Amino acid sequence: MPYTPDKPITPPSADELRARIPGWGADLDPADRPSFPKECFDPGATGAHWTEPERQGDDPRRERSIEHAHLTAVYGTAQPLHGVSGAIRRYAYARYSEGRAAHWLLLVLGDRVEAFGAHVRSLFTLRPDNPITATGILAEPRLRPIASRRGRVDLRHAWIDPILVAGPWVLGGWIVVRMLRRVFVRR
Repeated sequence: MPYTPDKPITPPSADELRARIPGWGADLDPADRPSFPKECFDPGATGAHWTEPERQGDDPRRERSIEHAHLTAVYGTAQPLHGVSGAIRRYAYARYSEGRAAHWLLLVLGDRVEAFGAHVRSLFTLRPDNPITATGILAEPRLRPIASRRGRVDLRHAWIDPILVAGPWVLGGWIVVRMLRRVFVRR
């Protein structure tokens, strides 16, 4: 037991476990393992001619943690950072260590800014986001909304979920209505 003067219980030996549990230790002998040939270290069999992959080159536009001297040898370039969210993420990498909460909070903030930008961009497309169907609010009455929540750990904050999900949409709609009312009432 921890934090008591009693002697801790010693784990049983391999022989005791083998005698008590049928089949225990069947994989101790490497010859009996089905994956054993794959576990053999043979660098010549892989065809690799390097100890570290050839470097892509340091791209100054790529984010790099301040703990590391250079970027990893291979990195993705498909989604470059852009806009305000990219500036927030660059600042997080340039200023704070990955061991600091500020680093991760800024990355989360950058993600939220990107999500907000995606919602705004969707309003100017032919098929904007539909918050009613995307949130699953229409399925609530059909799928036992009260009974399905019984016994859940997150029940204490379930009341705030509709506010967090629908709140920004309601606020945005209210702002648009106010702006349109000002434009058309003045005419």
